[in-house]
Amino acid sequence: MSDTPLLSVRGLSKSFAGHQALAGVDFTLRRGEIHALLGENGAGKSTFIKTVTGIVRRDAGEVRLDGVPIAPRSAEESARAGIATVYQEVGLLPNLTVAQNLFLGREPTRFGLVRGRAMRQRASERLAEFGLAIEVGAPLGSFPVAVQHLVAIARAVDLSAQALILDEPTASLDTHEVTVLFGVMRRLAERGIGIVFVTHFLEQVYAITDRITVLRNGRLVTERETAQFPRLDLVRTMLGRDLAEEEARAETGPRAERTAGPPVLRAEKLGKAGYLQPVDLSVAGGEVVGLAGLLGSGRTETARLLFGAERPDQGRILLDGKPVRIAGPRDALKHRLGYCPEERKTDGIVADLTVRENIVLALQARQGPFRPLGRAAQDRIARDFIAKLDIRPPDPERPIGLLSGGNQQKALLARWLATEPRLLILDEPTRGIDVGAHAEIIRLIRSLCEAGLALLVISSELEEIVTYSDRVIVMRDRAQVAELADGAIDVTAILRAIAAEAPRTAPACQPEPA
Repeated sequence: MSDTPLLSVRGLSKSFAGHQALAGVDFTLRRGEIHALLGENGAGKSTFIKTVTGIVRRDAGEVRLDGVPIAPRSAEESARAGIATVYQEVGLLPNLTVAQNLFLGREPTRFGLVRGRAMRQRASERLAEFGLAIEVGAPLGSFPVAVQHLVAIARAVDLSAQALILDEPTASLDTHEVTVLFGVMRRLAERGIGIVFVTHFLEQVYAITDRITVLRNGRLVTERETAQFPRLDLVRTMLGRDLAEEEARAETGPRAERTAGPPVLRAEKLGKAGYLQPVDLSVAGGEVVGLAGLLGSGRTETARLLFGAERPDQGRILLDGKPVRIAGPRDALKHRLGYCPEERKTDGIVADLTVRENIVLALQARQGPFRPLGRAAQDRIARDFIAKLDIRPPDPERPIGLLSGGNQQKALLARWLATEPRLLILDEPTRGIDVGAHAEIIRLIRSLCEAGLALLVISSELEEIVTYSDRVIVMRDRAQVAELADGAIDVTAILRAIAAEAPRTAPACQPEPA
């Protein structure tokens, strides 16, 4: 076998509007290996894939496939050159048959007519190589997501893919489906195909991959063999933590403790197959419960189940000790729950509306269309929260999209505080804001807690969680793996809980379907 790398990327760089998304990244994929590409939110993984495959034009750097420089200008050109990508959202046509999807654009024809029987026969033969025996004349959309992924992979391989990029392929799969996929990946690797595997599931990384590359803030941090990369070192590398410094910092003194009231909310075995394994948690008035874990660990999934943005298929929610049904966000509003989502610009603010309109949005939604808030009430509420939270500029009629990220975040907090919630869920409340606004948000969290509000806060900033949390629930691979309280809460303990090896040996990190 040639010593020339299958895929060699050198000095890959890309910037968007002055933001350096990739800065001189090197990457090597060998024939027949499964190589994990890891990193937290904003690490540059998506930009790396898009730049290598020509979806986004690179600013600098070189990509070589089997030693030959390539510069594809689209995903189609990339696939023809030998690099194919299969995303979490498969991207095929569910209304067409399996065979039609497999040979889309390459249908066997005679006299200008598609040879349907021959196409179906070829499709059956191709899929048999993947251990897949299905009715290839049926619509692709009639099959589970796992089957659709395998069809997409089969199509990519049939297009002569030498390098296969799998971007979060297991995110919606159950244990058995992940096992089947891993079997296919191993067979492809045995045929000499190199596989780049992007995932957030640590168990899967150690179950299937040969090497690991970690990106952080658009830069290459390290590349190591999986077997020689201890889990704790991997977590520390992804988060950019020096464990010795964290241990020293943890010895500086005990955290201040608060006395919380009775539980406002309790979740018992709350979960959803293929989405989140059952979790148990409670949040009391005057208490901050932190949710810690890597990106994709199940933190946001927990929040969405509690708020009704996703419906659980097991477990229950109790408010003030009584079971309640939260079938959607409207029910959550009625029960005085609030939720500031992680993606502020896409899921939070309505950029073209004014600060005033954004602040009163949730309150108006709770009252319903037949009880509109009068303009005087809207003005009073908006000006009150603008003053309390120091939203700048203090102009309620300014479009919120023109405000800085920190002031947008404060306006979102104002939206939910205006509903007088008894529980507020904050998902990454300090992400993407400047240092001054960051400190203000932290102070606000503390003051809300002291005022008796129950808070569930998700954050990737571990020092931040340690600072204000009374308890910390640690998530990994969409499962609850630890709960820390009182003096046990420190960054080191959180890191160790994230990195701890799971007691099970199955490669998947999803529950079996109910």
